[in-house]
Amino acid sequence: MTPATHRLPSAGFSITIRVSVRADASAIGRLTTAVGEAGGIVTAVDVVDSDSNNVVVDLTTDTADSSHAEQVVAGLEKLDGVDVRKVSDRTFLLHLGGKIEVAPKVALRNRDELSRAYTPGVARVCLAIAENPDDARRLTIKRNTVAVVTDGSAVLGLGNIGPYAAMPVMEGKAALFKRFGGVDAWPVVLDTQDTEEIISIVRAIAPAYGGINLEDIAAPRCFEIEERLRDLLDIPVFHDDQHGTAICVLAALTNALRVVGKPIDQVRVVISGAGAAGTAIIKLLLHQGVGDVIATDRPGALHRGMTNLSDSWQWLADHTNKNNYSGNLRGALRGADVFIGVSAPNLLTGDDIATMAPNSIVFALANPDPEVDPREAREHAAIVATGRSDQPNQINNVLAFPGVFRGMLDAQAREFTEAMAIAAAQAIADTVGEDKLNPTVIVPSVFDARVAPAVAAAVRAAARGPALDSTPDGSAS
Repeated sequence: MTPATHRLPSAGFSITIRVSVRADASAIGRLTTAVGEAGGIVTAVDVVDSDSNNVVVDLTTDTADSSHAEQVVAGLEKLDGVDVRKVSDRTFLLHLGGKIEVAPKVALRNRDELSRAYTPGVARVCLAIAENPDDARRLTIKRNTVAVVTDGSAVLGLGNIGPYAAMPVMEGKAALFKRFGGVDAWPVVLDTQDTEEIISIVRAIAPAYGGINLEDIAAPRCFEIEERLRDLLDIPVFHDDQHGTAICVLAALTNALRVVGKPIDQVRVVISGAGAAGTAIIKLLLHQGVGDVIATDRPGALHRGMTNLSDSWQWLADHTNKNNYSGNLRGALRGADVFIGVSAPNLLTGDDIATMAPNSIVFALANPDPEVDPREAREHAAIVATGRSDQPNQINNVLAFPGVFRGMLDAQAREFTEAMAIAAAQAIADTVGEDKLNPTVIVPSVFDARVAPAVAAAVRAAARGPALDSTPDGSAS
């Protein structure tokens, strides 16, 4: 790759370049060579037209970012006899008109079917639900539907970009719910960032849904919104940026520790980013008995004695960092067994990773650019994971949330619990199988069809709790 970009090409910046080139034996080779010299990766070559002198070709090419795509195109334009006719961004094409739709589950082919699905037959079902509101869980879409709720205040690594710009992410989330969990989900994007208003709106729309998935709401407001909605609603409220991330990180760490042979109660973990994801990860690790954990953010390591902290940071300062370390991230990392980054890109170098304990574990999860270059980290760490799909060990929330909600909906759960989170993490970890574990495989593929059913089964069991003790004759005691 040329110095034009330090990032690796990926399908997220895939383009199709339509070019006309003089028809000779080396025509296609000259095109693909030019793309390669510009640092792009040709993934498909399709001949779309030709005549006696020229051939028209579509080159599908992975690039690293928008500026890199322009450089690839410029490299082609410099070739003699080449005419670049059109450049299409394949990601934007995929999003045209949105990514989800509503489709009826019942046929409406004649008067009889219409009379049962709508008036007059539907009135009987309405009256049954009026008499027993819980019947809505089995007689309406509430049985299998989740609201994906955001205010657009903390979207991916893009920040506060608002509800309109958040829509593509929420649509994608809904599509993933359906693809991996069979759950019907719908984006609910709110044009307000007022905590009270968000709580009021979600409470008002809740009757239509079997669960609420909060998404991309900035900390610390997300903590209060989730906590209060949990108290107000009789359906599970799940903030995926917190709990989905924590579940997946715990699953990956469980297997990573198996590979390096370190028990969780003897490791020291350093977390970069004490926001929603970092806080939830820390709480889940503490529940699992981690040896020690240090939370770091812009002020450095959170420690006892700091003043003017938010409630969530004060809790972290009080419950972590056994030795009350008060320095920066690099200092905290010295001798640590595990680094987990849920913060910002390019905070660390390979030299920083080299100061960690032997057989160290690095989860650099900032997207799209991680906290440390994975290639540099691998020179020193035993195991490296990122949030990127083009790197080994992708820690992706899609491993968790479809199965978690599938299990909660099936169990008609009324809340999401820590027991469900632990069960889900264990199910994800165990799906890999100890015989398959190695430094480049600590989590299953997001396309592993076993994952969501295993997570759903584990969550269902946790939701229903332990069976009643029985007497020897089988009757309940």
